[in-house]
Amino acid sequence: MSLSAITSPKSTASPSAATPAAQSGGTGAGSAAFDSVLSQLRNATGTESTTGGTGTTGKASDDATEDRFLKLLVAQMKNQDPLNPLDNAQVTTQLAQINTVKGIDKLNTSLQTLVEGSKQGSTSEAASMVGRSVLVEGDALELPKDGVAKAGFELAAAATSVRVDVLDRSGAVVDNIELGPQAAGLQTFQWDGVSGTRTLEPGTYSLRVTAVDGGSKVDATALTAAPVQAVTIGASGATLQLGAFGSKTMDQVRAIL
Repeated sequence: MSLSAITSPKSTASPSAATPAAQSGGTGAGSAAFDSVLSQLRNATGTESTTGGTGTTGKASDDATEDRFLKLLVAQMKNQDPLNPLDNAQVTTQLAQINTVKGIDKLNTSLQTLVEGSKQGSTSEAASMVGRSVLVEGDALELPKDGVAKAGFELAAAATSVRVDVLDRSGAVVDNIELGPQAAGLQTFQWDGVSGTRTLEPGTYSLRVTAVDGGSKVDATALTAAPVQAVTIGASGATLQLGAFGSKTMDQVRAIL
């Protein structure tokens, strides 16, 4: 209801003349005015949420729009036509709408804070992994000069028998490791480079995992152990630099050794 369309109680017009005017320019205009203010508040909130801004300028704009809404409501109540009063249900609905808009704005701000905190936590976790090894999808098996090779695999289901074949650069099998029954999910193992009575040379080998459950094959994904040499931070989060194994994001890491 626009203030210019308010019918004053002191009007000299007869009730029969005032009532149609109030009906045509009162409640309808008031609803349009309220809807206009609500629309402005929604637009202001939407813009702030889209840009991710939480500055004082956006907040001041929202507060000013809400203040206009309340002033308009008070003015309409003071000057309402006794023969055509405000609809209580309509006013309640409008107040609920403006509170909902404010609530959504606060929720968006809280979610943005949560997301930023999650990114910072993920970055800190990634930085602490430098110097350690992680399991990522791949079939490389690096045998160091001193120590053992570490690797793993993921099973789609439980298996009654799992065998890991170790292959050299030419693709020939140089050793095999019988691991027996294994549960579904991620499993790790070590290889000392000893095949029968001989010790194999340090270097890069590859692995092949075969898993069965009774007479049925079980899907198995080979996992290679890669050392984390550095961490880079980008717009999409942290990326692990794994040297010869390339770069991987945090969600590509299956386990930390």
